[in-house]
Amino acid sequence: MFSSASNFVHGVDTAFLFIIGVSVFFLILLTTIMIVFVVKYNRKRHPHATQIKDSSALEITWTTIPLILVLLMFYFGWKGFLPMRQVPADAMNIKAYGKMWKWTFEYPGKKVSDTLLLPLNKAVKVDLISTDVIHGFSIPGFRVKEDVVPGKNNYTWFIPSKLGDYDLFCSAYCGLSHSYMFALVRVVPENEFNTWVASLPVRKADDNNEGYKLLEKNGCFACHSVNGTKGVGPSFKGLYGSEREVVTNGANRKLKVDDLYIKTSVYEPATDVVVGFPQGVMKSYKGTIKEKDIPKIIEYFKSLKAE
Repeated sequence: MFSSASNFVHGVDTAFLFIIGVSVFFLILLTTIMIVFVVKYNRKRHPHATQIKDSSALEITWTTIPLILVLLMFYFGWKGFLPMRQVPADAMNIKAYGKMWKWTFEYPGKKVSDTLLLPLNKAVKVDLISTDVIHGFSIPGFRVKEDVVPGKNNYTWFIPSKLGDYDLFCSAYCGLSHSYMFALVRVVPENEFNTWVASLPVRKADDNNEGYKLLEKNGCFACHSVNGTKGVGPSFKGLYGSEREVVTNGANRKLKVDDLYIKTSVYEPATDVVVGFPQGVMKSYKGTIKEKDIPKIIEYFKSLKAE
């Protein structure tokens, strides 16, 4: 049984199952006919070739049946797709920002989160915005997938109809860390959703911060959050001045996050790896981030104080 996680599951699955069913049927049929012909009309049984006259009825049949089946495939596909572009007037609006290599979601009131939390049984429209290259907004559990193209206004919508957690992937190859560009989609009761949104931080004017710009330009927010959420790497929130347990040359030790630690992490990320996080994932930014820019990054980290 397919899970009805959204209002689009039935339409998409109907088209999918019909196409798969037709494909499997003809795979078996044509393979069987091919085997029968190979056995029945092999050279040993028929050493002399026989000319077989064409059959208009047969040609009409094998043209008409595929035509009907292809039109049916189109019908089921179109029937499932058409509602995906018809957004209800009362749909809640959320903005999804795709950038290398991270998803960020903005709720009404400029509330932001790295998690896409959704109220159960409520229509949600998601405006899709790319700040750099082409991305793909894909939630397989909801059967939705749309391109996120820089400079183009695009959207998707759905009604989450089942509580639980779902995966959101980038379905368009967008660079080095494309495979790490995923986010959590969580469907909760409406009262829990309202409480959660009320507690979200308001989007800060980080766009004018030089340290923030450097981190965004180099894709650092794909692996590191600024709100304390654990990602591929440690969160930047409360990082500066804290004490961390790291692995250095195979041995565990504790050290304080200071200017030297930040600089080492940028240029030699494999030297001190925080315990609990994978080694060898982060590349060196030596030659990419200039040494004179390190203090700007440090100052930005200092502003991300733990609550």
